[in-house]
Amino acid sequence: MEESKETKSEIYSQRIKAGKRTYFFDIKATRANDYYLTITESKKKSKEDGSGFYYEKHKIFLYKEDFSKFILALETAKNYLKTKLVPDFDFEKLDFDIPNEDDISTTSSSDLKWE
Repeated sequence: MEESKETKSEIYSQRIKAGKRTYFFDIKATRANDYYLTITESKKKSKEDGSGFYYEKHKIFLYKEDFSKFILALETAKNYLKTKLVPDFDFEKLDFDIPNEDDISTTSSSDLKWE
């Protein structure tokens, strides 16, 4: 069953272009003001018959009660990468600027590009 636009509200949206993929980070609210994050990976693919293309999408829904656990797991994975797998990669000098908290509006849609 598809939710109508009346039952949810988009609070924030961020798009990240990363080569052939685009990632979307969207914060939404239900009517009861329960917040959740959707992370969507979108990849442009050619149709097998050569008649055009389509977008393959994968989506994760992350609910507010799991935000802390998710962020901790992401930070732990990043630290593992930094110390064990790619210690000479400079994670602090990635090829994008993270918006300052003062620059983020309730409907931000600035684009980050990872090369």
